Amino acid sequence: MDKPNLSVEIAGIKLRNPVMTASGTFGYGAEFAPYMDLEKIGAIVTKGLSMKPKAGNPTPRIVETPGGMLNAIGLQNVGIDAFISEKVPFLRTISTPVIVNLYGNTLEEYGELAERIEEI
Repeated sequence: MDKPNLSVEIAGIKLRNPVMTASGTFGYGAEFAPYMDLEKIGAIVTKGLSMKPKAGNPTPRIVETPGGMLNAIGLQNVGIDAFISEKVPFLRTISTPVIVNLYGNTLEEYGELAERIEEI
């Protein structure tokens, strides 16, 4: 029996299937490589990236509630320079598309972040 074609195109990016990781919960991809085949998902969506590294909120950052769990990690991230030098080399070893989540404090920061990502 033939496998169904689950490929989709989102914003001009062809994905093998519509399964994408949730930003903020999947790190930068390499953290989950020992546990799953990253070549089987449609895309990796990175943690949010800012211009400079950010430590995030102090602990406790997660609290259990009667309805589940709340978290306020505080956008902890390695910053764009460390992402490019430390995370991108691994991401280049896989064929799964990577969608980089960017955030800034000004329009200029968003522009600079986007420009830096566009270059790679």
